[in-house]
Amino acid sequence: MIKNIVFVVEFKVGESHFLNSNIEQVWDYALDLKNFHKTSHNVVLVPVLIATESKTSFTEIVLTSHNDNLTLPVKVNSKGLKEVIQNALCFFSDEPEINIPKYVDGGYMPTPTIIEAAVSLYTSHSVENITRSDASAKNLTLTTDKISEIIDIARNEHKKIICFVTGVPGAGKTLVGLNVATSHLDNENGNASVYLSGNKPLVDILQEALARDKVQREREKGNKITKISAKQAVKTFIQIIHHYRDEYLKNQEAPYDHVAIFDEAQRAWNKEQTIKFMKQKKGIPDFDYSEPEFLISCLNRHKDWAVIICLVGGGQEINTGEAGISEWLHAIDKTFSDWSVYISPNLTDSEYAAMETIQILENKGKVHFSEDLHLSVSMRSFRAEKLSSFVKNVLDIEIEKAKEDFLQIAEKYPIVLTRDILKAKQWLKEKARGSERYGIVVSSQALRLKPFAIDVKTPMNHVHWFLDGKDDVRSSFYLEDVATEFYIQGLELDWSCVVWDGDMRYSPSGWKTFSFKGNRWQNIHNIERKKYLLNAYRVLLTRARQGMVIVIPEGNEEDHTRKKEYYDGTYNYLKEIGLQTI
Repeated sequence: MIKNIVFVVEFKVGESHFLNSNIEQVWDYALDLKNFHKTSHNVVLVPVLIATESKTSFTEIVLTSHNDNLTLPVKVNSKGLKEVIQNALCFFSDEPEINIPKYVDGGYMPTPTIIEAAVSLYTSHSVENITRSDASAKNLTLTTDKISEIIDIARNEHKKIICFVTGVPGAGKTLVGLNVATSHLDNENGNASVYLSGNKPLVDILQEALARDKVQREREKGNKITKISAKQAVKTFIQIIHHYRDEYLKNQEAPYDHVAIFDEAQRAWNKEQTIKFMKQKKGIPDFDYSEPEFLISCLNRHKDWAVIICLVGGGQEINTGEAGISEWLHAIDKTFSDWSVYISPNLTDSEYAAMETIQILENKGKVHFSEDLHLSVSMRSFRAEKLSSFVKNVLDIEIEKAKEDFLQIAEKYPIVLTRDILKAKQWLKEKARGSERYGIVVSSQALRLKPFAIDVKTPMNHVHWFLDGKDDVRSSFYLEDVATEFYIQGLELDWSCVVWDGDMRYSPSGWKTFSFKGNRWQNIHNIERKKYLLNAYRVLLTRARQGMVIVIPEGNEEDHTRKKEYYDGTYNYLKEIGLQTI
C-alpha cells in the first residue's frame, strides 16, 4: 500500500514469459479484493505480474470499461517494479490516500460459486469461512444451525421429521444442503447424510470438480490417487436421486443414511409420471407411489429416527410431471402420519402452490413454522440482491416494479440489450476479467436460433462446459456450445448471454408461448407447459453473478419462422423497462 494505491504483486521467479495463467492469477487476486474485501471496493488496485527473467516490461497503466479503479494487470521484469509504482502514483494522483489501519480492518466476505463452495466444504471448511458474514446473508448460518438442531431432536427423541427449506433463486439452498452433507461425513455418530439431486448436470459437475481437486491436492502431497477412486469417495455423499431411488427399489433394507437432503424437491415426479416411468422403463407394472411418497417410504424403514430435508425453489418446475411441493405434503398427510413437519412460513406463498395441504396438516397439529428455514437474500449475485425480484417482475409483467428494481441494480449489475450476437460476445469478453466464467444460455425450446450457429438439439458436454479452461473448445468460454435451462439450473456463471427466441413473446395481455414443431411455431395452450417455459426463462435470467447481455434477434421477413413481429414486442418491452442497448 503506497499513498492511495494497493499494489497486488505476484512474483514468478526464473520465468521469462508472461503466461496467461499467471496473468489470470494476479488479476484474480485483485478481483477478489475488489469484490469481497469491504474496504477495497473503492480504492485503486494495480495488479502487477513480475516475470523476473523477462527481457521486456509493459509498465503502462490501463483502466477498463468497468470504471471501478481496478487496472489491467501490468507485466514487468525484475527491474520494472519501480517504474510501475511511479507511473501508477502519477496516473492516480487525484485519488484520496488510504487510511491504512481502517483498510486492514475491512471485512472479507466472499461469495463463492456453488462449485468453489462444494470444493471448500469438502476440504473441511465450514460454511462461515466461505460466505459473506454481513447481516443480509447471516441467515445462511442460521438455516444450517436450525437443520442441525432438527437432526439432533430427531436422533435424541427417536422421531421422524421432514423439513422444508425455501429460498429465493441463488440464496444458497444447495450450499446449505452440501454443508449439512459434508458436516455428517463421519459415520461414528450414526447420523451420516446424503445429498441427493435430480439435477444430473449439477451432480456430475460437483462430483468431477471434487474429484479433480482431491487428485490435485494428493499430488501436491506426493501421493498418487486415481480420479476414479477420488470420485468413488465423493459419490458416497453426493448422488443423483434416481440412482438412490433405484437402489432402494431393489434393496428393501433401511438406507445407510439417516439424513437425506433432497435438493430442488419441487422437481420430484407426481404419481402419474412415476407410475408411467416405472412401467415403461423399469418393468414394474404395479408401482403405486408418487416419487416423494416412495422416497419418504425409504427413510421410513429406519426403526429409530430419520430426517428428510427438502430444499425448495418456488416457480422452478421446468419438466413434465414435476409435482411441486404439495406432493410431499400429501404423502405425509395420507401415508406417514407419524412424521413431524418443520417448514418455512414462506412455503405458504402462492408460488409454492402448497397452501391447501399445509392447512390440512396444520389443523392436525403436525406443522412447526420456523423463519430460519427461509433464505431471503440472493447470494449468487453479490452485486445485485434485487436481481431475483427484478426477474420476477419482468416475467409477471409488472412494468413499474421492474423499472424500480432495475434502477436499483443497474449501476452495480449491468444488464444490456442487443440484437447482434457478435456484439454480445464482444461485451462478455470485455466484461469478464481474470478467470471469471462466461457463456451463452438459451431456452431448450429455442429451435430457430440455428442461423446464429445455436442448435439446442446438439448435445454439449456440461462437465467440460463448466470446468474446462479458455483453451478448450468445449468450454463455455469458447461461446460455441450453449447451455439450456436443464444444464444451467442450480449452477451459475459470472457473466451470461441470454439469447431469446420466438418461443416466448411479450404481449401486453401476457406472455405468448410457442413450441416449434416440424416447420412452424405452434401455440402452447396447456397451462402446465406454459408455466414450464416461463420458468425456463426465470432460470436463464438468474444465472449470472455479475451481469448479463440479452440478445433478441432482429427477425427476418423472408423466413416465416423468424418474422420480426416474433421478436420486436419482447425487445421493446425490455427496452421500456430501461435496459441500455448496445
